[in-house]
Amino acid sequence: MAIEDDFSVAVNGDIRHVSGTETFTVLELHRYLQNLADDAVASGNDLIDITSDTPSDRSTDNIIALLGNYNIDDDAAEYLYDGSVMQADGDELYSGLVVVGRVNSATTLQVIQNNTLYGGADPFWGTGLNAVPSENILMQCLIKTRTGGVDIDGKKIRVQARKLGDTFAEFEVTMGLGNAVAAIFTNQDLNNQTAEATIAGWTTITNDSEGHNLIDLGNGSGNRAYYSKWNKNTYSINQLYERAKWLTRRGATSYDLYGLDGELFRGVTHQVQVDTPSGTYATYEFVSWSGGGAQMLAIDSCTNPTKMWIQLLKGVAPTDGQTITGSYSTATCLVDTNVTARNISPCFIGQSTGSALIGAYGIGAEPDTLTNNDKLFDLTNTQQIPPNNVTWTLSGLVANEDTVLVGPRSGSTLHKNQLTLANTYTSGTVLQVTTYIPVDTPSTGTIRVEKPNGVYAKISYSAYTTYEFTVPTITTTYGAGADVFIGYIDKLATYTSVAFTTIFNAERPLYVRVRDGGGTPIKTFETPSTLTSAGGGTTAIRTTDE
Repeated sequence: MAIEDDFSVAVNGDIRHVSGTETFTVLELHRYLQNLADDAVASGNDLIDITSDTPSDRSTDNIIALLGNYNIDDDAAEYLYDGSVMQADGDELYSGLVVVGRVNSATTLQVIQNNTLYGGADPFWGTGLNAVPSENILMQCLIKTRTGGVDIDGKKIRVQARKLGDTFAEFEVTMGLGNAVAAIFTNQDLNNQTAEATIAGWTTITNDSEGHNLIDLGNGSGNRAYYSKWNKNTYSINQLYERAKWLTRRGATSYDLYGLDGELFRGVTHQVQVDTPSGTYATYEFVSWSGGGAQMLAIDSCTNPTKMWIQLLKGVAPTDGQTITGSYSTATCLVDTNVTARNISPCFIGQSTGSALIGAYGIGAEPDTLTNNDKLFDLTNTQQIPPNNVTWTLSGLVANEDTVLVGPRSGSTLHKNQLTLANTYTSGTVLQVTTYIPVDTPSTGTIRVEKPNGVYAKISYSAYTTYEFTVPTITTTYGAGADVFIGYIDKLATYTSVAFTTIFNAERPLYVRVRDGGGTPIKTFETPSTLTSAGGGTTAIRTTDE
């Protein structure tokens, strides 16, 4: 088919697509118009001839200007490619987009313009309009970049590929005259091969707190700031990664992240230093300034901020001295000198190795979600590696009958003088010891403290620091130099197995004792064991004592 079969020209200059599905280059449009303009007399639907004003001008094969009243509309533009079409004396521009690269499987690319999906949820280019596989061209089309004499978001667009099962990719480009090129490359994502319907059911994988979060991973760095707190719950770390991709895949409009449709969410693009606040910002909200707008994903204080973290949505990043206003809160502050661009990961949460997460900038997670194989980067872009949280388990028990003591071991015996009281205590809520409390001590639990009569009292602790345990109010005398040891497990078993979880520092010799002198009496079971880098455990052997 020829272009004259699919297009028509009205006497008022309207150039419209009237039939067919074939596409044509902008040069073919120009040749078509010039061919009509040299006709002696107009005929049919093409009301242009030698008496008409010149319809178009060619600067190059890829730069065409429609003159006077001649114009195309958005529908006609969908059937043109390989160059730009300018009209209305430069007040309107359709720019040429060429996407090169390679995708793992047939993929409908998305074009984001001014924080909106160009062409809607099912764009006219489908999975590869005007593709040229031999030249690695994935698609070619026109994008409207100027209207009413104003550039649409500075002619900037973002091309992205977000198909489950493949790696995600994106490319930002500024359009103009002729063709602009974006490059997209995707591969099979071996860590994202679960069926989409299955991932949709993983609803207990959640971001427990959107906005500014202080999280202590227990790695000695204390509280560090992040803009999320993801929790995998009963799922694996790789399933958390797959869920994050599912939430932001193409078509993810029913889930929002920080107030944005999932398919538009990218993560923090800029960190902004601020001062001179007024009002109270929301935890996250749309913010704007002269020349741009963003979704604020975190702010270090809603009332007295010094930093905020944003995903730029339109325009350009703010600059020193500009006022940033919250659209919901109406709070304001000023940019204070520094605006730092942050790198974006194709999947906002980062990368998966299959068994560990390499987090993107600012991504936080519940400490129990992580292992020491995972890596996070806090909002200062400092790498944080969680400690090795390990679990030791004792099984083979009878619930509500067996009493269990798992303590430190010295040689083959219970190490009762693991620690020593620093002072005499008759009151208070703190017990101080003379040496460092081992870093592999569970965060809460029990200790045994020797009383003056030689009996070891069982005392719960709710926290500890370098030398001190926080305990309930002391009502018994404990003397300076009294023995203290940690009860890693010290209780009546309420299940057929009991366990403790702690941070692995070095192998810890353990002493295990199980007794049941009641309904199903057994001989005392005692055995040595060891807490290792993999946790560990043992099984009680029940020898009857009847």
